[in-house]
Amino acid sequence: MAKHKKKNLVLENIKLTSAGSKGVAVGRTEEGKTVLVSGAVPGDTVNVRVKKAKSNYFEGEAIDIIVRSPYRVEPKCIHFGVCGGCKWQNLSYEKQLDIKQDEVYNHIKRIGGFEDFETMPIIGSEEQYFYRNKMEFSFSNSRWLTHYEISSEENFGNRDALGFHIPGQWSKILDLKECWLQEDPSNAIRLAVKNYAVQNGLEFFDVKNQQGFLRTLMLRQTSKGEWMVLFQLFREEKENREQLFEYLLKEFPQIKTLVYTINAKQNDSIYDQDIETYFGDGYLMEEMDGLFFKIGPKSFFQTNYRQALQLYRKTLEFADLQGHEVVYDLYTGTGTIAQYVARNAKQVIGIESVQEAINAAKEHAEINGLDNCTFYCGDMKDIFNDGFLASHPKADVLITDPPRDGMHQKVVEQILKLAPEKIVYVSCNSATQARDIALMKDAYRLVKILPVDMFPQTHHVENIALLVKI
Repeated sequence: MAKHKKKNLVLENIKLTSAGSKGVAVGRTEEGKTVLVSGAVPGDTVNVRVKKAKSNYFEGEAIDIIVRSPYRVEPKCIHFGVCGGCKWQNLSYEKQLDIKQDEVYNHIKRIGGFEDFETMPIIGSEEQYFYRNKMEFSFSNSRWLTHYEISSEENFGNRDALGFHIPGQWSKILDLKECWLQEDPSNAIRLAVKNYAVQNGLEFFDVKNQQGFLRTLMLRQTSKGEWMVLFQLFREEKENREQLFEYLLKEFPQIKTLVYTINAKQNDSIYDQDIETYFGDGYLMEEMDGLFFKIGPKSFFQTNYRQALQLYRKTLEFADLQGHEVVYDLYTGTGTIAQYVARNAKQVIGIESVQEAINAAKEHAEINGLDNCTFYCGDMKDIFNDGFLASHPKADVLITDPPRDGMHQKVVEQILKLAPEKIVYVSCNSATQARDIALMKDAYRLVKILPVDMFPQTHHVENIALLVKI
């Protein structure tokens, strides 16, 4: 049933039966029209305020829960529903895994058009909270106010904040009291920085007017409990900077290195910035099954260490290397997967578009004593061409781990020309993965898929697919 209420369209008693893309719950009206609902979970029956009405579906938010889902749980974080992260904290982890498993299977079947393949049970994360090894926070002199605070017309005085951007309101920052994503002392460091800055009159960033001192804070950790702290400062204030840094180093002996950059750009991307080391080596070392990786302020590294180990181990297992194979690793990044499989291969050739990542991959190979890895930099669709195939050994096994958009069609065409015996496709987006492997179905058989949950409390899921040449 639908009715108008204060100029808003409200759909009543919508039973939510499944989950859709980006974690929304899905139901239908009595007329059979699809309803995509935020703020609810599968199994709920809700009233929905419509925000967008299309010819074949509605989008809206739950305003009343009429019947509570049996899969509902109490969110742990006091900021749930506001910060935009961890959107499934109100959904049992068992149900999260079921939804992710079904999503991957349905994408491969419906988008890919595959029928006869093995679906292995999803690998869940032992840690459903405090699993991230990297967190980024923003400073703001304009803390986000709740609707209650705004309507109260009170003067809230100091509005300095250190936390996350409010979804859709980039200039507003949620001042975090707690976060369940990174283990201690992450919360303690963030709160100490904020309290010190307020007590000592350090100026928080004003994103609208592009002024202030403190801009962003990034915290990284290793599996051994060593920490990196990175500050982005909008301008140099040497005395204030050094006093803040010394305070942190005294309070938190876990900090292995402290680095900073002065960034006066319009955006807070650090990849074109010079990083200064104030304390320590300027990087951390991470170990994964006997391999060592140097993690700097700009390095890409999987943010869930324990699940990354599972992902790499299963990728190696799917490749089933015997020691004589030539392996191509497309979108190699800093060469993590390439080096993980190199100990079981004759030769590994990695390709990546970011030069800094390739430099790191080469350095990692040297650190790990792997002389059978070669890395090339260039846009995948341009460098992975006929000339490249002609001038390099034929691949027995190809591993690919592209970004969310998947592989360019030209890259798929080159893979078909290369015709390796096996393809192991690692993906963070099973929809584009299904699209890509569908283009190879005349030449390859999909043997099996294995979802891996890297990000509990969110809708994101990784998937590994094994294809074998027909």
